[in-house]
Amino acid sequence: MSAFVVKKVNTGIMFNLKADNGQVIATSEVYTTAAACKNGIESVRKNAPIAALEDQTVEGFAAEKCPKFEMYVDKAGGFRFRLKATNGEIIAASEGYKAKESCESGVDSVRACAPAAQIVEE
Repeated sequence: MSAFVVKKVNTGIMFNLKADNGQVIATSEVYTTAAACKNGIESVRKNAPIAALEDQTVEGFAAEKCPKFEMYVDKAGGFRFRLKATNGEIIAASEGYKAKESCESGVDSVRACAPAAQIVEE
């Protein structure tokens, strides 16, 4: 069962979106309040299924309108994505992937899991 796992950290509150297999597929920023974190979860639920994929790993990529997933290469040469809401704010980000195909699968997993994922407090 996929879930948004909400947890307190030293600087506030955040969530990890976990797929059915328990793998973390996206992470939020750190929010100052539980209400703001819940709003972030609702934004991911709403935006992930309809977000376009902007592949910034190819030269001359087509810029997409928000909401969108931005797939890019990080400083270490790994592939990552971030989900931006309609207002351009980053609402979730991935860990690094070695292969572009794995990163694309991560995007697909967020699209599939986010709408029905339960909220679990850790």
